[in-house]
Amino acid sequence: MSTNTQTDELINVAGAPEIPGLRFRKFRGEVDFPGMARAFNASVHADGGERISTIESLSKTYSNLLHSDISKDLVLIEVNGELIGYKRVMWEVELDGTRLYTHFGFLAPEWRGKGIGTALVRHSEARLREIASAHPDTGARLFSSWASGGSSTIQDVLKNEGYAPVRYGYDMVRPDLENIPVVPMPEGLETRPVRTEDLRLIWEAEVEAFRDHWGAIEPDEGDFVRWQNDTPFQPEYWQVAWDVATNEPAGMVRTFIDEDQNREFNRKRGYTENISVRRPYRRRSLARALMARSFQLQKDLGMTETALSVDAQNPNGALQLYENMGFRVTQTETSYRKPMA
Repeated sequence: MSTNTQTDELINVAGAPEIPGLRFRKFRGEVDFPGMARAFNASVHADGGERISTIESLSKTYSNLLHSDISKDLVLIEVNGELIGYKRVMWEVELDGTRLYTHFGFLAPEWRGKGIGTALVRHSEARLREIASAHPDTGARLFSSWASGGSSTIQDVLKNEGYAPVRYGYDMVRPDLENIPVVPMPEGLETRPVRTEDLRLIWEAEVEAFRDHWGAIEPDEGDFVRWQNDTPFQPEYWQVAWDVATNEPAGMVRTFIDEDQNREFNRKRGYTENISVRRPYRRRSLARALMARSFQLQKDLGMTETALSVDAQNPNGALQLYENMGFRVTQTETSYRKPMA
């Protein structure tokens, strides 16, 4: 145990394996971000993922958490004072009234398969039941978690604890930015540079468009702040279509470039991400037009490939659209749920 770990910082995780030096403790603040970033990156990379966490991204995330009290809902995992992973819980209410009690975590690969994950799933469920006891007893209540394609250990833990797969998502990559299709903007719509005063309207339009998607929740004012804390947040690269007659956003692609990731993986990748079209403007090839403009922008910025993520069962045919635009699946993410007993 680290010499600066005080007794009142320790967290009792019932059923934890007997590993010399293994401790669970509370969050100390920004001093923990470097270790958390290392644990996140080691965990994700072991599962074949290509995301990275940084001190900056963690700082932004943890400055505006949704329904998660880091003094009670975050568990840090140490062995002999070295941070090897962490686990966090949160909750939210879907539009149909379903209450989701979610837990997720990251653990360095060399410490998997030793019983730490199972103990932390059970600890998380106990904490989430405590949270749920203060909520109205209406609608379905479900535990929720997820695992990426390469994380067989995490999938095994969840399945052994009674979780069932309920939804699949894909990470997709377009391996080049050649042969970009020319897709005209639908009549009556135009794109223009995003101004600061446009951000609220753009956010509201995105929220409206995503209400049709699986897992949508009712937003609050804090979500607008969290949206602006996305990393990277690069409105200068976004492609937003505006209705000329009403001056309302019709749809968007929130393009971004993650330079930290590109340095880590020695590549030049942009992201054609957060693609949304409001209902009145669908079936007019607007998403295709905006994606093509995003591809060209990324190419002009020196990128050689682009990526996105998609709900495999998107009701608006997004997967087929993305395949037609040159994207191919590189990894699967599985969402798991089980009833809260």
